[in-house]
Amino acid sequence: MIPNSSRKRQRQRPPPPHHHASAIVEAFPHRTISESSQKLPRTSFSFNDPSTADVILRFFIDRSPFDSSNPSDSARHSDLQIYLHSRVISRAKYFSTLLSDRWQHQANNHNAGHDSRTIANCNNMFHLNLGVHDDPTVHLTVLQLLYTYDFPTVIASASTALEILPVALELLFEDCVKACVKFLEAVPWSEEEGKRVLSLIPLLREEESKELLARVSPGEDDFCEEMLHGLIEKAMYSQPNMAFVKVFVAKLLRDFSSRESARRVLERAFDANLRIVKESLEQYSSPDFRGDHNETEAIQRLHLHTAMTNGRHLLWLVERMIELKVADSAVKQWSEQAAFTVDLQKAFRDDAWRNIVPGLPAVMLRCTCKLASAVAAGTILSSRQVRMKLVKDWLPVLISCKDNVSPMLPSHKTLYLELEETFLRIISTLPMSDAQVLLQQCLSFSTRNVEDCPHLVTAFNTWFRRASQPPQMENLD
Repeated sequence: MIPNSSRKRQRQRPPPPHHHASAIVEAFPHRTISESSQKLPRTSFSFNDPSTADVILRFFIDRSPFDSSNPSDSARHSDLQIYLHSRVISRAKYFSTLLSDRWQHQANNHNAGHDSRTIANCNNMFHLNLGVHDDPTVHLTVLQLLYTYDFPTVIASASTALEILPVALELLFEDCVKACVKFLEAVPWSEEEGKRVLSLIPLLREEESKELLARVSPGEDDFCEEMLHGLIEKAMYSQPNMAFVKVFVAKLLRDFSSRESARRVLERAFDANLRIVKESLEQYSSPDFRGDHNETEAIQRLHLHTAMTNGRHLLWLVERMIELKVADSAVKQWSEQAAFTVDLQKAFRDDAWRNIVPGLPAVMLRCTCKLASAVAAGTILSSRQVRMKLVKDWLPVLISCKDNVSPMLPSHKTLYLELEETFLRIISTLPMSDAQVLLQQCLSFSTRNVEDCPHLVTAFNTWFRRASQPPQMENLD
C-alpha cells in the first residue's frame, strides 16, 4: 500500500553529535559556504586530491549485531579515507549542515573528551565520519557526482538510479535526487525494480514522487477492470486483425489474478452485446413500413448485419466465460429470453437472412450449445427452473433452424446433433412431469432410420423406465 502523499515523511535534521553521520538531515541556516559556490556545477577541484583538500572523510561499517559480515571487508572499508573539498561537498545539504558554524560549535562542545567524533576541525582540516551498511562504492560514486555533475553518463540504467537514489537522499544531494527521479520516470522497470521504486517513494517529497506514484498506483479501485473492459472492446470492435487480438485478450483474461474482476468485466460485455442482438432482431422482426421500400430494405439489412456481428462477439464472450468458469449468470440470462427466441424464429422463417447473414442461425445455436453443454456437464450448476427454461425456450429455435435452414451443411448437422444430445441430457435431470412435456417436443429429432437417432431412443427409454418404477414415497414410509 502506498502511503498518501500528504503523509510523506519530511527529511529530518541531523542527529545529535554523538550519533554517526549517516542520518538524513536538512541544512541549518548558518553555513560557512556561500550560496553562490553551491550553485556552480563545475569545479576546479579534483576528487580525492590530498594536496588541496580541506576535508577528510572516513567510512566505517555501521552494522547491527545481527548482521552477518566478513571481518576482513569491514576492516578494509573502515580504513577507507577520502580527501574532499568543503566548497564542493557542501552542494549536498548534509555536508553543508555538518560544516556550518552552528553544527561545528555543537559538535565541539559535545565531543570534548570523546575520541570518536562525527566531525572535528584540526589545523583547518575537517575530519568527518560516515557510516555505511556495506561496501561504500555507491557513496563514492555520489561523492564524485558532487564534483562532476555528470548525471547522464553515470545514471544510465534503472538499476544504477535505484542504487544511487537512497544515497543521494541520505546526503540530501537534491540535484542528484532529481536526476535519479527524472531518469526513473522515463525508462521501463523490471518487476524487481518496480518493487524497489515503491519502497523509495515514501522517502520522496510529493512533487518528486508524483509521476512515479501515478505509474505504479492506480487512482481507482476498479482500474484493472476498466483496463480489461477496454481491451475487450478493442478486440471486438476496433482491430483489423480481430482474431489475433481476441486470442491475446483471451490469454490476458486467463492469466488475470482476480477471477471475480474478470467475471464482472465479461458479464458487462455480455450484457451489452446481448442487448444489441436482441434489439436488432426485434426491430427486424417488427419493421416500420411507412417509409420508402428501398430505405426499409436497407434498414432491415443493417439490423441483420448488426445482429450477426454482435452475435459473433457474444459467442467469443460465452467461450471466455465458460473457460474461466464464470458463466452462471450468462446461463441464467440465456434461459430468460422467451421474447428473443420468438423473434429469432420469425427471422428464420423469413428468406431475407439467407442472402444477408447465412451464418446467423449457427452463431445463435453455438452460443446455446456452449452454455447448455456446460450445464449438462456440471461445469455450471444451475437451478431446476433455469435448466427447464433453457430447454423450453431454445428447443423451438433449434427445431426452426432444422426446418428452415437449407441446404444443411455438414457443420450444421454436427451442431444440431450435439445440441439435441445436450438438451436430452438436461431433460434427464428434470422432474418426471417437466421431462414428459419437453420430450414430446423432441420428436422432431427422429429420423427416417430409427438407428440414426440413438440419443432420442435412449432418452425415451430412460423416461419410461423411471415412470414404470413403483413410487418411492411409499418406501420412505
